[in-house]
Amino acid sequence: MSAESTTFIHHPNNNRVFNSYAAVGDSFTEGVGDPGPDGTFVGWADRLAVLLDDRVPEHTFRYANLAVRGKLLDQIVEDQLPRAKELAPDLVTFCAGGNDIIRPGTDPDEVAERFERAVADLSSAVGTVMVTTGFDTRGVAVLKHLRGKIATYNMHVRAIADRYGCPVLDLWSLKTVQDRRAWDGDRLHLSAEGHTRVALRAGQVLGLDVPADPDQAWPPMPPRGTLEVRRDDIHWAREYLVPWIGRRIRGESSGDHVEAKGFRNLDTLKLHIEAAAS
Repeated sequence: MSAESTTFIHHPNNNRVFNSYAAVGDSFTEGVGDPGPDGTFVGWADRLAVLLDDRVPEHTFRYANLAVRGKLLDQIVEDQLPRAKELAPDLVTFCAGGNDIIRPGTDPDEVAERFERAVADLSSAVGTVMVTTGFDTRGVAVLKHLRGKIATYNMHVRAIADRYGCPVLDLWSLKTVQDRRAWDGDRLHLSAEGHTRVALRAGQVLGLDVPADPDQAWPPMPPRGTLEVRRDDIHWAREYLVPWIGRRIRGESSGDHVEAKGFRNLDTLKLHIEAAAS
């Protein structure tokens, strides 16, 4: 399906039935950490699209994922929002600002002002805009010192949502993703199960009957010894932390030269998700 030749037909929402959906954002929305069988990331937004597709007549739902890893708020606003507005879908999920917040010296109040301008612009062109808060990072070694800064930004996001009537996907309160099994090996992106739980919570926020409880407790795990924890920490630092710091020093982004997934085939997505679950 060509992005150049295809647009969404906008229909008013009726009992929270969405006929079209566009996802904008960074690596979280692109789905990093949740690879499909073909190597393309799936992620929570794609999984949410499948849940939404199940509520409408077959082959009538349209979905595009415009998110690209590593992007800052202004880049998302410049590159992705015009396309989302052009498509004029019933639903847009807008997750942005996280990469700005984790950068040294950024002011969450100022980032929130730019975020609000984007929400105001987007809300005037599409049906429903769902926004997301940041995760609680108290258990993330490289980000736990930013917990207060993230909490401040979250409060702004909630206030903005109130002003523009946006549903809120509150990731801070989704306690089950604080389990280490919800995170990929880099400890910065969700695992497939983590993305699944976020998709289920997003469905709940939109009033869907979801097939599982995102708050369901994880199975118990055997305790980990000090040596095992230390070995995992050393491996993580070598494989992920050092390259991440290096990119910051060089002014590079993981999203350089990465293109958005664009329009997604829902039948293929369902096969990918079913294969991963089996």
